[in-house]
Parts: sequence; structure tokens; C-alpha cells
Amino acid sequence: MARVGVLLLNLGGPERIEDVGPFLYNLFSDPEIIRLPTPALQKPLAWLISTLRSGKSKEAYRSIGGGSPLRRITEQQARELQSRLRQQGVDATSYVAMRYWHPFTESAVGDIKADGVEEVVVLPLYPHFSISTSGSSFRELQRLRQADPAFRRLPIRCIRSWYDHPGYINAMAGLIAREIGNCEAPDSAHIFFSAHGVPKSYVEEAGDPYQKEIEACAALVMERLEQLLGHPNPSTLAYQSRVGPVEWLKPYTEDALRELGEQGVQELVVVPISFVSEHIETLEEIDIEYREIATEAGISHFRRVPALDTDATFIQGLADLVHEAMAGPEVNLDMAAQLPKKVKLYPQDKWAWGWNNSSEVWNGRLAMVGFSAFLLELLTGHGPLHALGLL
Repeated sequence: MARVGVLLLNLGGPERIEDVGPFLYNLFSDPEIIRLPTPALQKPLAWLISTLRSGKSKEAYRSIGGGSPLRRITEQQARELQSRLRQQGVDATSYVAMRYWHPFTESAVGDIKADGVEEVVVLPLYPHFSISTSGSSFRELQRLRQADPAFRRLPIRCIRSWYDHPGYINAMAGLIAREIGNCEAPDSAHIFFSAHGVPKSYVEEAGDPYQKEIEACAALVMERLEQLLGHPNPSTLAYQSRVGPVEWLKPYTEDALRELGEQGVQELVVVPISFVSEHIETLEEIDIEYREIATEAGISHFRRVPALDTDATFIQGLADLVHEAMAGPEVNLDMAAQLPKKVKLYPQDKWAWGWNNSSEVWNGRLAMVGFSAFLLELLTGHGPLHALGLL
């Protein structure tokens, strides 16, 4: 039996307050985040923005205990998955590849080669494909593969997305059903799906399938939930983490919460649909910021379904995905990262941009920030970077 390396892709996050600045520097040093006309300016600009931005980001991380739990949870998921696969007869070793913080993708690839792995299954911990999350991680693997003959020789099978996989749907529905069981009026409790947003142009101009996959996933979860509960519940899907001057996917979470409050909704069960681990978006943005908005809107009972983390049904679902990838047709990195034909990666090539202000999940890509515009902001004190508190 071949030795299989299961490579789990995630974004990464600062584990300590002192990691926030370096994490942001890594983020902004990536030309896919900010594309400048002169590459030599990339690192100086990354240093400047990360220095100016780190204060607000540190405040957010202090509110959840001083750092991101993402690495700890992801590594625990990797251990659980490895154990499950070995119990099922697969000679598997799991590896964690973070995009912007430790353990970096390059480090994971080095471990795979050192361990003598004979084939690799790439499993992004993003259920829904987006050009800015799993797509970016696939492209990073492509770059490493092209530069490393030993890595290039390894057979690779990729899982592009798995938003409709039964293991994921069942795990989500099970956690929601458990939370509804704690409600005062389970039959009428309102299910509120909050997905991470992306700029609307990603979907309309770049053909990003993210929105369609999110909507289909929410429908599948509600269908399974009704089977578990024996009754339907009202539901809403909204998008969080919007920042910047461009339009993002709607409805926005904060607006949808206020609207439900105006409608007299009293019991809300919030579901972080696009997140499989607790992190800054669930622990700070949902649990603190959105809870406050809901309370002010008159929603008296705000319940939040926990992230999947190491839920047994979820881990088995991941194991099933690995089995299916190994048995099914090959999906290589080029196929996994493929975008619609004749579409350039947006918004890198346009003078528009959007980003998430929470510092851990940057589910939007900043595009083409002109250095001349940046200098103008420094001189005048006006512009979008100032508006976001970055300068």
C-alpha cells in the first residue's frame, strides 16, 4: 500500500499578540494581496501597512484570549483524520499547510518529501471554493511544485470543494439540531447562516462559484435538518466581514440581523456556515460584534452553533473525502485551481479592491493598489486606506 500524505490547507493566524504584526507583513508581502507596479515597493509597503494596522488587530485578538486558535484546532483535526484513516487501513500521514503563518506550505511540503510519501491528497479546509481561499492555496502549491523537481514527481490528487458532501452536511445539521434542542420554542427558532463574504465582482466578473456553493449548501443543510427535527424552521443566509468601498455579497449580516429584529424574531440560532474551525470571525465577530447588534435590534435569545472543529461525524466525512479522492479520477493542481476561461484573476488586474478587516480570514483579494494613489494618501491624508484606518 502506498504511503499517502494528506495535506490540509488553511489560512493561518497569529497565535500570540506579538505575532500579529509579522502575520500581517506576510499577508501584505504577497503580490496576490496587493499588486504594485514596482515589485521593489512590495515589502516596504507591507511593512508600513502591517505596522499601522497591527494595533486594531491586536485589540481584536486580545478580546478572544490573545491569539488565534486556528493552528491548534487544525493540527488536532489533522491528528484525528490521520488516526481515522489508519484505522481504516490507509497508511496515511496528515500535514498542515498554512498560507500566511506557521506551519507554512513550504514547510509542509518539506516534511512530505522527508517522510517518503508516495502520493498526496490535497484537502482544503474550505468547504466552498473561492479564488481567494482554496484557489490561492492551490496556486501556492503550483508555484512550489514548479520550482521543486522532487515535489513535482509526487502524484497529487486534489479535492476542489466539498460543500455538498454528506459527511459535512450531516455534521452541520447535527450541531444545529443540538442547539435548537436548547431553544425555548424549537419549532419557530430562526436559523441564521452567516458566511464569510467576498466582493460581488468576484462572482459576477471572475466567475467565482463561491456564492452558488454557499446557497446550495445552506439548502442542503436545511433539508437534512428538517429530516432530523421533523419540522421546518425559518432561515436566513447572510454574509459577514465586509470592508472596503466595493459592494460585497448581500445581504450583509449586520443588516439582516436588524431586519429580523424589526420583524419580531426573538430566538436566533446563528450558524457559521463557511468556517470549520473556531477563529477570529466566530469568536470575536459573531460572538461579540453581531451578538451586540442582535441584542440592540430586539432579538432576546442569540445562540451560536459551534464550529465543527473535531466533531466525529465531520472527521469521518473528511476521511471519506480522502478515500473518494484516492479511488476517483485524478484532479491535479491545475484542474483544482482552474477558473472560467478567458477570465483574469479579479481583482488583481483592476483598480478596485476589497478586504476583510479581521486580520485572520482575508477572503477577499486586494487588487492593484496604485503606488501613486498610495503616495497621494500619504501626502493628503485622504483616501480608502485612511478610511479603513490603515494609514
